Amino acid sequence: MSYTIALNFEDGVTRFIGCKEGETVLDAAYRQKVNLPMDCSDGVCGTCKGHCEQGSFDLGDEYLEDALSDEEAAEGQVLTCQMVPSTDCVIQVPVASTLCKTAVGKLEGTVATVEQLSEDSIELSIDLDEGAELAFLPGQYIHIDVPGTEEHRSYSFSSRPGAARTTFLIRNVTGGLMSGYLTEQCKPGERLGLTGPMGSFYLRELTRPVLMLAGGTGLAPFLSMLEQLVEKGCEQPVHLIYGVNKDDHLVKTEVLDAFDEALPNFTYSTVVVDEASDHPRKGYVTHHMDAEVLHDGDVDVYLCGPPPMVDAVLKHFDEQGIAPQSFHYEKFTPNQAPGEAA
Repeated sequence: MSYTIALNFEDGVTRFIGCKEGETVLDAAYRQKVNLPMDCSDGVCGTCKGHCEQGSFDLGDEYLEDALSDEEAAEGQVLTCQMVPSTDCVIQVPVASTLCKTAVGKLEGTVATVEQLSEDSIELSIDLDEGAELAFLPGQYIHIDVPGTEEHRSYSFSSRPGAARTTFLIRNVTGGLMSGYLTEQCKPGERLGLTGPMGSFYLRELTRPVLMLAGGTGLAPFLSMLEQLVEKGCEQPVHLIYGVNKDDHLVKTEVLDAFDEALPNFTYSTVVVDEASDHPRKGYVTHHMDAEVLHDGDVDVYLCGPPPMVDAVLKHFDEQGIAPQSFHYEKFTPNQAPGEAA
């Protein structure tokens, strides 16, 4: 038996490794040429300390209190030289990937489809090369090279982890480098380079109700998250509020309807800013966060949208005295990766 361990480094790079049953994370990483920090490898120095955000494991009792205190262990801190996983795990590594002599993954794929869904959004799907492995956490993003240039643009996955065909929901920006390529040149069969995955915005283990807030093409990471929940099941209530500027900017609602059917505890609502709209819910997402979706603060909030939206939600929470149990967000701008803009 083998477990998948996601190592999230301080510089935003994520590297996935396989860990054999009974093997420590440190040994598994070294076996796969990822040099995690270490000095002693005996649970004495604490150099290999990290934080396990998700998963089950055994630390044993061979390490010293000076290396890892009981309080740190209770908070999810681990020593990778002692940590033996019993499930898949997600670990925060408090150093840059370059210091561990590992790098972000590079791969290539072929454009399968490119479709303009509305005036401000494009859906791109890419078939990965046969044998290519692209693991990521639902919510993360990747760099996509712009053909004919030395530039790349960064987009969140809208497809589920492990899918051979990856999809992206991309904002159509007037004069944008990638937007111009996709709308004027890109055709099925063309080759694209990808680098990633990256980002600290991803779906954690669901232990309480979840509120998802999406602005425009910030819907993309939530589509990936919901795909994952359909595959793995979900017992907690999950509500998505999806806001756009105009009626015809609402896209993928048929997919959200399918999630509504597939996930008994999932609901969603849409909001349109345009005052001339006939949409039943107008304004901003902050106008439609009713008490029942906030669960008196016993809720995990995920937010992805343009900077003004993120700032408005943060201000709203502060003014209303709302303190969610956890709050994960990222901002994006047309020419910047979500993680880079936060």
